[in-house]
Amino acid sequence: MSLATKLETERATMRAAVWTAPDTIETRNIALPEVPDGWALVRSEMTGLCGTDFSILHGGHPRAEAPLVMGHEITGVVEVAGDGGPGAGTRVTVEPLIHCGECHPCSGGDTHVCRALKLFGIDVAGSLAEFVALPASALIPISETVPLQEAALAEPLAVAVHAVSRSGLAGGERVVVFGAGPIGLLTALVARHQGAGSILISEPSEARRKVAEELGFATVGPGEDPVQAIVAATRGDGADIVFDSAAHPSVAAMLPKAVRVRGTIVLVGVYKKPVELDLQAITFAENTLVGVRVYTRAAVERAVALIEGGELGLGRVPTQVFALEDAASAFEQAMSAGRVLKVLVSPAVAPAALPQESR
Repeated sequence: MSLATKLETERATMRAAVWTAPDTIETRNIALPEVPDGWALVRSEMTGLCGTDFSILHGGHPRAEAPLVMGHEITGVVEVAGDGGPGAGTRVTVEPLIHCGECHPCSGGDTHVCRALKLFGIDVAGSLAEFVALPASALIPISETVPLQEAALAEPLAVAVHAVSRSGLAGGERVVVFGAGPIGLLTALVARHQGAGSILISEPSEARRKVAEELGFATVGPGEDPVQAIVAATRGDGADIVFDSAAHPSVAAMLPKAVRVRGTIVLVGVYKKPVELDLQAITFAENTLVGVRVYTRAAVERAVALIEGGELGLGRVPTQVFALEDAASAFEQAMSAGRVLKVLVSPAVAPAALPQESR
């Protein structure tokens, strides 16, 4: 019996990793999701974990409410197609944004900065389960010829694509990236692909500095003062473009010192609370300060095109896959800030199997 038929004839269940309380993830059997008209049912293949999920896990996200199936970095296969969307059997990635369609940003086409923006996996159920229901319009096909663990990077790569687009990078610029986590390194890869003249990465973790160097990037050495290293590398000028993917107060203090006069600072990471920033220095240097929030639909589509074209060498990005039943361990690994850049959870992986790092 197909799942579509099963949905019509009985109330079936599925396995899910459910956030039930701060720092608590439980594997449960829950009802298959309802699939409204115009929506699709997607079989989850891979779900990436990110900092937003960590905030939810710790009970610190202002919108997430337990019990919740997290997961907004979604790669899967269409099980039951929705009208106007990809057909059954199509591998897809997902634009997981939920917008109101009525506010000023939405009316101007800027739905990614909707005044009431919500996301699957945060405000409603996401993909840390065998299946997830999604609007057919949110699904973007991605080739099955792409290695699955590369396809699973589409959502965070879209953040990087959007950040580089917002920076105005045209080619030849001296670029600095603060933070060699997943978003920082993906941003560096996109910037290099778009013709940055040089890229220097500042990262306190030795393990992640090593990954950056393995990907071909220069890094600020251990014990070096980042600002001094950046100034020295740019002959005293400062960088043309600085990407802040760390979102740490100590980095905020360095941003105006790391960028050149009339250079650009791009805030890619999300600060959890207000921080001190030298606006006088930014004013006197006539710097451009750019905010970045998630991504546009075009950025997701561009990310998919880059993945399908194999243009960034994403196979070298260290990833690790955990079973759905081992989601708690997956979170521990993801929050360790080690050399594994992206931790993925898959319902297809056998529980308690020793996860293997992939390069």
